[in-house]
Amino acid sequence: MTRTTLTRAEVLDAAASLVKQHGPAALTMRKLAAELGTAVTSIYWHVGNRESLLDALVERTVEDMGAIRPAGRTPAERIVSVARILRRELRERPHLIAMVHERGLTDRMFMPAQQAMVHEVHAAGLRGARAADAVRAIQFQIIGFVLLERNRERSPAQSPAESELWDPADAPHDPPLARALARPVDPERLFQLSVRALVRALLTPGG
Repeated sequence: MTRTTLTRAEVLDAAASLVKQHGPAALTMRKLAAELGTAVTSIYWHVGNRESLLDALVERTVEDMGAIRPAGRTPAERIVSVARILRRELRERPHLIAMVHERGLTDRMFMPAQQAMVHEVHAAGLRGARAADAVRAIQFQIIGFVLLERNRERSPAQSPAESELWDPADAPHDPPLARALARPVDPERLFQLSVRALVRALLTPGG
């Protein structure tokens, strides 16, 4: 049964879901209409042609990334919270983020997160070039970590794997280290460890 009522927000929600799952190439007006149970003409009525639809998705992605709100009692805790949210958002919508990048809007997309971190480094007492370096170092750490995660996830199976390469016998001076490196990586734990260490060093007076 064809739907008789539809909103622009519902169209964008469905389109974003298709892009998240299958990439922008999979987004066609016919497939979107089928997903929504409506006529193709209804899609055009709400969002225009496919290019206009992609533009709207990019704009909404930029707006969504601007909704980051820090949480925590100290500047360091709030910066770490921004980093965690930013990583999560980048990981959850890689195709949409790529579309933003292709349209030259990456810097604008990251601006709200930068502004949130600027507020926190100011609260920690940093000013001028040192404050700017702190914000950029944290931002580069987040983005670099996500890119490395995605590269590891998409890389072919390794043989021998890291778990096979590290044997306690090969590190007699530190067997626990060898056993730890042989275990699978916990990305969330490693991300928090690295970001907390970086933030702590950057916000320490004289650091």
